[in-house]
Amino acid sequence: MLLQEATRGVHPLSGSIAEWVWLIPLLPFLGFLINGWLSITSAAHVGPKDPSAAGHDAAGHGDDHGHDSGGGAHGDDHHPVVRHKYAGLVSIVGPAVLLLSFGLTLAIFMAMLGVSREAPFVRTLFSWIPAGDLHVDAALQVDPLSMVMTLVVTGVGTLIHLFSVGYMQDDPGYPRYFAYLNLFVSFMLVLVLGASYPVLFVGWEGVGLCSYLLIGFWFTDKANADAGKKAFIVNRIGDFGFLVAMFLMFANFGALDFLGVSAAAPGAGFNSPLVTTICLFLFLGCAGKSAQIPLYVWLPDAMAGPTPVSALIHAATMVTAGVYLIARSAFLFSLAPVAQLTVAFVGGLTALFAATIGLKQWDIKKVLAYSTVSQLGYMFVGVGVGAYTAGVFHLVTHAFFKALLFLGSGSVIFAMHRAYHATHNHDDAQDMRNMGGLRRYMPVTFILMWIATLAIAGIPVFAGFFSKDEILGAVFARAHESTLAQVSWLGIPGSALLFIIYAMGLTAALLTAIYMTRMMLYTFHGPNRSGEKEQSHLAEAPWVMTGPLVVLGVLSLFGGWLNLPALLPVGPIGVLDHWLEPVVGTATNAVTGGAAEVAHGTEWALIGAAVAIAVAGILIAIVRLKPERLVPKAQAPEEHGIERVLLNKYYVDELYDRVVVRPTVWISRNVLATGVDEGIIDKLLVTWVGTGIPRLFGWFGSRLQSGQVGTYAWVLLIGVIAVLGAFTLR
Repeated sequence: MLLQEATRGVHPLSGSIAEWVWLIPLLPFLGFLINGWLSITSAAHVGPKDPSAAGHDAAGHGDDHGHDSGGGAHGDDHHPVVRHKYAGLVSIVGPAVLLLSFGLTLAIFMAMLGVSREAPFVRTLFSWIPAGDLHVDAALQVDPLSMVMTLVVTGVGTLIHLFSVGYMQDDPGYPRYFAYLNLFVSFMLVLVLGASYPVLFVGWEGVGLCSYLLIGFWFTDKANADAGKKAFIVNRIGDFGFLVAMFLMFANFGALDFLGVSAAAPGAGFNSPLVTTICLFLFLGCAGKSAQIPLYVWLPDAMAGPTPVSALIHAATMVTAGVYLIARSAFLFSLAPVAQLTVAFVGGLTALFAATIGLKQWDIKKVLAYSTVSQLGYMFVGVGVGAYTAGVFHLVTHAFFKALLFLGSGSVIFAMHRAYHATHNHDDAQDMRNMGGLRRYMPVTFILMWIATLAIAGIPVFAGFFSKDEILGAVFARAHESTLAQVSWLGIPGSALLFIIYAMGLTAALLTAIYMTRMMLYTFHGPNRSGEKEQSHLAEAPWVMTGPLVVLGVLSLFGGWLNLPALLPVGPIGVLDHWLEPVVGTATNAVTGGAAEVAHGTEWALIGAAVAIAVAGILIAIVRLKPERLVPKAQAPEEHGIERVLLNKYYVDELYDRVVVRPTVWISRNVLATGVDEGIIDKLLVTWVGTGIPRLFGWFGSRLQSGQVGTYAWVLLIGVIAVLGAFTLR
C-alpha cells in the first residue's frame, strides 16, 4: 500500500467523481436492504398458504429441476396468485439502484478518458485487518480493467433487472427475488472493484452465497434446493484453492494488495515453483467459480432458478469472475508459463467437451447452459495464452449475446407458460420438442435471438466473431513465438500443445454453430408443436421484457467494434487493446517477448478458416435437422447410443455421485456418525468418562464417609504413618 499512499494526493483522479466509487456497490446493497425489508415485514398473505400446493411460478409449470416463472399467468383455478402489495415499489427500487450505479460508472469512465491511466486510483475506505504484519485495507481500485467489468455488470445487470419486472411480476416472492438480485450485483461489484485479494474474496464469496439463494429461489421443491446446494458446495472446493494462493502470497511476498503483489512477484523468479503453485491454486478457484473441468457440474443445474437469474449468472456476473481474476493477476501468470498452459488446455478441453453435450439437449435453457460452459472455456484459452485483452474482449461480447439468448429464451418460456396455463396444459414449457414455428407469434424475439446466435457462432460482422477470432489467432501466434512455446507441459512441447488447443477451439466453434442453429430451428422454425388450442395464446412478451432484448441485440451486433483488428481498413482499431494496455500490457509483452503478431496474410487465412467452419456448422444443422419431423416430447422415442450418452451428459454427475457423494455419505453415516459420534463421543466419552468414572469416584468417596469414628481414626493413623514414612525414607 506504500505506492498508493505515495500517489494518492497527486493521482489525476483525486478529487474527481472517482472519489465516489464506493457508491457503485453501495447503491444495489441499499436496494437489497429496502427490498429485503419489504419482503420480511409484509403482512400480506400472497398466494396459497402452502406454497407447494400451487407451484412456485406464475404458471404452475416447471422444468427438469423445478418450476420456472411464467410471468403473466395466474396460478391454477384453486389458488390464484395475488401480486405482492409492495410489487409497485419493488419494481422501482430494484432496477433504479442498478441504473444509478450504471450512471455513476459512466461518469467515472468519462472522467478517466481525459487523464493518464498508467497508475490505478485506489480509494481507501478504512483499515480492515490490522493484524501484526498483515495490513489489509477496505479499498476499491479504479483502473481500465475494473471499469470494463463494472460497466458490463451494471449495464447488463440493469437490463436483466428491467426484464425481471415483467417476468417475475406475479411471483409471491417478488420482493425477496429483487433483494437477492440486488445483493448479487452488489457483491459482484465488490469483486471487480476490490483493490486487494481479500476484498476481492469478499465479493467472491458473496456471489457464491447469492447464487445459492437465487438458484434455490423456489426452495420448497427439493430439486431446486439441491441445485442451490450443489452450486454452493462445488464452489467451496474452488474457494479452497483461492485461499491457499492468498496464504502463499502473503507468506512469500508479504502483501495481498494488487500493487504490493505485482511489485514483489518478479523477485520470485520466472517459471519458479512458487509462482507456478500460486497460479495453479488461483486457477482451482477460477475453475469452481467459472465452471471449468472438473468443477463445471454446478452451472447446468443453475437452470433451476428463474430465467433472469440464469442470464445474470451466465452472462454478466459470477461465472466471469474466474476470467477476471486471471486477467487481474496477469503479473503473476506471465511469470508461470506452465500454469498458463494448464489454464489454456483446461479451457480448450472444457470448450470442446461442453459443446458436444450441447448437441443433444432438449431443454432450451440447458442448451444455453452448456453453451456458457463452452464459451467460458474460450475465455480461459485467451487469458491462458497471455492474450488477456482477447479474453476480456470475449467476456464483454459474450455478456451481450448470452444475456440476449437467455432473456430471449425467457420470453419464449413466458409465452409457452401463458399458453399452457390458458388451456390447462401441463406439458414441459421449456422443451424444444413442444415448441416450433414460434417466429410467426414472436417475430421480434425471433430476429433478436438469431442475431445472438450468429454472434456466438462467429459469423461476421457480429460481436462474437471478432472476439472469438482474436482468441484463436492469439493461440496460433503463441505457438510460434512466446514463452509458452519454449516450455514443456507434462512432457509435451508447449508449441505442440498450443496447436492442439487451437484445433480444439476450431472444433468447438464448429459444434457451437451446429447446436445453436439446432436450437433456433427447433424453437422458431417448422410447424408449431405446442398444440392447436395453445397457438391462439402465443404472443410476444410485454415491452418491459422485449425492450432490454432490443438493446442487447444492438450490442450483440455492434459490440465487435470495441476491438477491431488492425487488418480492417475501417473503424476504430484496437480500442480495448489501448484501453487495457496500462493493466495487462506489460504481462502480455512478457509472454510474447515483444514479438509481432502473425502476418496479415496468415491472419486473413486464419479468419477465413474460422468463418468457413462457422458457416459449415450452420449449414450442417440446416441440412441434417428437419423441424417438421420432430414430434412433441410426449411422443418422442427414447434416445440410444451416443445420443443417449450426450443427453445424459456423459454420466459425469452419476460418476461423481458414485465416486464422491455416496462414499462421503457412507463415511459420514457409518464412520463419523455411528463410529465417532455415537460410539466414541456418546458411549465412551459421555457414558463412560462422563458417567462411569464420576460414579466410580462417588462410590469410593461414599465408602470413605461411613460415619464410624473408629474407621476415621484408623485412616488418620495410616495417613500420619505414611507422611512420617515419606520424610524418613528421604
